[in-house]
Amino acid sequence: MDIELKDPAWEALSYAEKNRQLFLKQEQLLATFLEHGAISQAQHDKSLHDLKEKMGIE
Repeated sequence: MDIELKDPAWEALSYAEKNRQLFLKQEQLLATFLEHGAISQAQHDKSLHDLKEKMGIE
């Protein structure tokens, strides 16, 4: 789901749904960084772990 912040579809999402979409975007960004060698596997894993912890995702 690719949503612009000013898109009415974004406005219709609940707070939890918005957080979930933002989490998915960040997770995708970390994967892209890893894929392109911008971060190590250890950095990816720590960042993803920290993100999940902050978002309350197991």
